[in-house]
Amino acid sequence: MSFNTIFNMMLIETGRTMYMTIFATLGAYAIGMPLGILLSITDKDGIKPNPVLNWVFGTFTNLMRAVPFLILVVVMYPVPRLLIGTSLGYKATTIMLIIAAFAFVARIVENSIKEVDKGVIEAARSMGSSSFQIIYKVLIPEAGPSLVLGAAISATTILAYSAMAGILGGQGLGFVAISYGWYRYQRDIMWIAVILLTMLVIVGQYFGNLIARKVDKR
Repeated sequence: MSFNTIFNMMLIETGRTMYMTIFATLGAYAIGMPLGILLSITDKDGIKPNPVLNWVFGTFTNLMRAVPFLILVVVMYPVPRLLIGTSLGYKATTIMLIIAAFAFVARIVENSIKEVDKGVIEAARSMGSSSFQIIYKVLIPEAGPSLVLGAAISATTILAYSAMAGILGGQGLGFVAISYGWYRYQRDIMWIAVILLTMLVIVGQYFGNLIARKVDKR
């Protein structure tokens, strides 16, 4: 395989990996962040304690987290076909990554919200703030740095999931590493894919830490 062929393949598959990671992270947060906030505020120490709702949300989240990613992909295989007409490729994998990651995101968001100083919440209450105002103007801003770091961790986890999806034809760098490194014994291509995946993790974590420092006004 020529250098240009390898280069073009790696460029395309790196782009697909970034597509899956970015859009799956956004999708997982679109579902997981509201769920995480609900888990936090309905907790016994939350601003709106509700043991029944907290148990329902918590049980659902734990069940989703308990299913290994590859098994979840197999079980949910028909979902992308219903939504976009195919269960193969990076776009279908993105949908599976959202389903697999939103519960993980919910727990990260819940823990970030719980770290907010209770005194700040009580101060907002004493000024007559509603529950929605406390969430929007106190909890989320105060938890900002922790939420950003959590997003970086979530993106890294989703990146790892995308690599595993290569086993089932999910495309991306994981698919390259498995198809060429494992099935065709082309170790050089496998290591290039592994190095690129590692670089993506390092760069993502670096920018996550950088943004968290910028957001942290304390």
